[in-house]
Amino acid sequence: MNRIINATAAIALALFFTFMPSAQAGGETKEVCHDKVDKAGKPVNGKDGKPVQECKKIKVHKKLEGTAVPDKK
Repeated sequence: MNRIINATAAIALALFFTFMPSAQAGGETKEVCHDKVDKAGKPVNGKDGKPVQECKKIKVHKKLEGTAVPDKK
């Protein structure tokens, strides 16, 4: 009896994690690049003479509209 309950719980957990929505399903991603700088604040140049860039992918959230908070009198 105990094995049946454990097997049922394992199947339920497997189905839950299979159909659980992922964290990145709802948002868009955007790549942002900035020039790499050294300690003196000067841009670091690559072998071709162009500045080296550091790029990151960030998640962009939709801005929600809200109502203004009324002032106290």
